[in-house]
Amino acid sequence: MSDGFPTAAQLAEAVEEFLRAELLPTLDGRLRFQTLVAANVMAVLQRELTDGPALREAHAERLTSLGVAGDRELVTAIRSGDFDARFAELLDVLRPSVEASLRIANPKHLR
Repeated sequence: MSDGFPTAAQLAEAVEEFLRAELLPTLDGRLRFQTLVAANVMAVLQRELTDGPALREAHAERLTSLGVAGDRELVTAIRSGDFDARFAELLDVLRPSVEASLRIANPKHLR
């Protein structure tokens, strides 16, 4: 909490917990599925609010180490062949960014 008020991440966590613990067990069929989707969205939102800014900053720093200013510039450089001779370096830089994205979207995919 900051200044006595819950943070956005804490609110998302509370909604997720309510959906999973209280509501989900009482539902079946389509409503159960839709509630599970909503709970998963709340979990993603919580991770994004908590970890997203630092992960994006680290990604930007890795791109800078490659000599590009952002994702669009990276895509343009890849398409033009600028990284053909630096493929291993490119993978070393992008792998942590992909893992960071998975930590936000669905950490289970990292196992």
